[in-house]
Amino acid sequence: MSLDLNFLLALDTVVREGSVAKAALRLHRAQSAISYQIKQLEQQLGLSLLDRDGYRVKLTSAGEVILSEGRRLLIQANQLEVLAQELNQEWEAKLLVIIDGILPLQSILKALKNLADEGAPTRVQVKVEFLQGVQHRFETDNADLMIVKDYVAHPHLRAENLSEIECILCVSASHPLAAMRNISLAQLQAHTELSVQDSSQSSNDQHIFGSERVFYLDGFFAKKEALLMGLGYGWMPSFLVQTELKKKQLVEVKFVEDSRYRFIPKMVHHRNQNLGRAGRRLVELLRAETSL
Repeated sequence: MSLDLNFLLALDTVVREGSVAKAALRLHRAQSAISYQIKQLEQQLGLSLLDRDGYRVKLTSAGEVILSEGRRLLIQANQLEVLAQELNQEWEAKLLVIIDGILPLQSILKALKNLADEGAPTRVQVKVEFLQGVQHRFETDNADLMIVKDYVAHPHLRAENLSEIECILCVSASHPLAAMRNISLAQLQAHTELSVQDSSQSSNDQHIFGSERVFYLDGFFAKKEALLMGLGYGWMPSFLVQTELKKKQLVEVKFVEDSRYRFIPKMVHHRNQNLGRAGRRLVELLRAETSL
């Protein structure tokens, strides 16, 4: 008996995604093709692998054992492919990177420039997203790498910490909040709040205050301009407003709970989809740039 690894991959993806439809999207195949591959695998093994009676497909007891061993085969096959690529010193054709717009793009762009200067022939595409939109785009586009403020951890994602970043609650020096002290949440909520747009359509920004009026901007540079105009108040990464705070064009809001917070961004990629030569080199360059 000769097993097709694509059949195992189809089964693995259906279980991970929870449905044939989602697995088809993930693998960029037709639903009928995914269903056919799983049925072929069941016929070859003479076993029923999926319990299809419920709303969400589940493995049978036999399916759990088969998939457990099958995943080992998939990982080994992937490692063989990576090894062959390394031995051939081949560059991947393309590399898709998703970046959280709250992070310092200058460091990231410098790493990309160094990669290009080294002669990497890989076509690199960079997309900037915000909040949950970063992971949403990473998963939807099956991207190679994401550099993100917050993300939902998963056993099949590998993450490493980058340098800590501080955010400051800011407002224009001409705004009424600038002259106030010991500002309560209710006092904050009486003014316009500025935030950024989340493309995932399922935003869950834990740092939003819930003002009656919230303006959503398409990025932090636009948000800074809105702050300078006195349009409202909002969080900004400190590296973007250092000059304006020093010149007192912007001031820190004296919120009673806290006007600053810190977070540790993550560099994340798929554990079972090893990065190619360009991806690995970019990770090295990003480590160097973001640890300064």
